[in-house]
Amino acid sequence: MTARAVVTGIGVVAPSGIGAAAHWRTVLTGARRTGPITLFDPAGYPTRLAGEVPGFDATAYAESRQLVQTDRWTHLAFAATRLALADAGLPQSSPDPYGYAVTLASSSGGNLFGQRELQRLWGGPSRTVGAYQSIAWFYAASVGQLSIHHQFKGPCGVLVSEAAGGLDSLAHAVRSIRRGTPVVIAGGTECPLSPYALTCQLANGLLSDVADPERAYRPFDAAASGYLPAEGGAVFVVEELGHALARGARIHGELTGWGATHDAAHTGPTSAGDPAQYARAMRLALDRAGVGPDEVDVVLPDALGVPRYDRAEATALRAVFGDRPPPVSTAKPLTGRAHQGGAALDVATALLAFRHDTLPASAAPDEVAQGCELDFLREHRTPRGRVALVCARGFDGYNSALVLRGAAPAREGDG
Repeated sequence: MTARAVVTGIGVVAPSGIGAAAHWRTVLTGARRTGPITLFDPAGYPTRLAGEVPGFDATAYAESRQLVQTDRWTHLAFAATRLALADAGLPQSSPDPYGYAVTLASSSGGNLFGQRELQRLWGGPSRTVGAYQSIAWFYAASVGQLSIHHQFKGPCGVLVSEAAGGLDSLAHAVRSIRRGTPVVIAGGTECPLSPYALTCQLANGLLSDVADPERAYRPFDAAASGYLPAEGGAVFVVEELGHALARGARIHGELTGWGATHDAAHTGPTSAGDPAQYARAMRLALDRAGVGPDEVDVVLPDALGVPRYDRAEATALRAVFGDRPPPVSTAKPLTGRAHQGGAALDVATALLAFRHDTLPASAAPDEVAQGCELDFLREHRTPRGRVALVCARGFDGYNSALVLRGAAPAREGDG
């Protein structure tokens, strides 16, 4: 029998709040958490807004020695992992090291750490960098640090496919469980907020330069102008079903199908990805889950907020679901786009929606753009079959989709 993979722990550290409960409150109220960048002075940059994690104190989640050696992106991963393990009722240090693995997604790496060290190299009198520059910026730093800190010595890895990586990491976690590892830490966090990181993002021409946080990031809207960057994300405890049941764990939902494709083409200044390949990823996920298009309760889209990309995504969804697509809901305008962390955060939103028996109203659009006609949720709704399709695209052609089935609603007082 093929092993089944369930989510038993959710750890959220995002602009929407620290902890799953804080994130869910933000989603339900529709409060925008984007605002002026404070991690550095953004004066002189056309984009000066982003989503930052409010009140984040890294010292509450990691030792000072670890904080000195790592970037803020990894600090966020320390926090999200600690929260996920606590939510799952698992110890912070594994009693069975080889039965636990870490598989996270990564995108831009340790930006703030690298920025500081390179400025010291080229602008300071010592003309040197610190010893930890060689590891803190590295795209696999968070996976390595978490594996060491928690003593998770199972098959670890890192997925690099930009925003699509947040879903790819969960798919890889399922494969690891089917190969015999009972517990896998998956998901991803991001911190693309430094002068260098913002400059790199501006080069793609997709960032919004609107100065009003309430109007700057509006996917599928007639006034869409691009996305706002964000830090944070979500980390999950993915567990083999029998292992979870044997210890009496609370189950948030099951990961039942996934699909990943590639456009096989470079993302140019006027391209918007291949809707056919994006649709193919969705169909693969549905087929592997054994779910028909009419069984999907809600779709959480990539929602880039760039008109041509939004039209391409709507085209892909209509190709899969026909003229009557399921309800579509996105919370990304509330937080900004956190690359792989944002896709993982969408998975947390879907699981929490089923946990609370409420499909949240979409944060966008206000006025649907031409070519983006979908069934956007305008108000909260009760789910029917508890099936969600989460979609994500990574720059340069990555397409991923994940099907999850939510657990029964939480009982009163059960979180």
